[in-house]
Amino acid sequence: MADEVSLLVEGGKASAGPPLGPALGPLGVNVGQVVAKINEETKQFAGMRVPVVVRVDAATRAFTLTVGRPPVAALLLKEAGKEKGSGKAKTETIGDVKLDAVRRIAEAKGDDLFGRTIEERMNQVIGTCVSLGLTVGGEDPRAVLRARVAARGVR
Repeated sequence: MADEVSLLVEGGKASAGPPLGPALGPLGVNVGQVVAKINEETKQFAGMRVPVVVRVDAATRAFTLTVGRPPVAALLLKEAGKEKGSGKAKTETIGDVKLDAVRRIAEAKGDDLFGRTIEERMNQVIGTCVSLGLTVGGEDPRAVLRARVAARGVR
């Protein structure tokens, strides 16, 4: 039987302290090895919180990692060079992202998003821009969404 620990860690900066050390210590696994592996696998997400699941085999003390992807909002904020979203999203704009960045994020998130096609997934990412107070290619994301829907002839 395997024990499982789920947590959020900052990309490339996990440490043996809380919450990781106290969660893994009782399982008898080498916490230093787990921390090193987590940091190695999350370094490309530096500055973002990344979901990680550590599974420990109770009999052998062997562990496996499953590293998730950061939330769409975190990827958009990184792309825009911002720390956090607008507190007044519909009235205050804090930055801009390009449409090609929206496509890269939609492709990177893949099946984590609900859309069946890349276009539908991009629309979901653009919708997140509304919540964060980001423009898309210098335009209001709601206008971008309306234009994309009109271009497809869908109501």
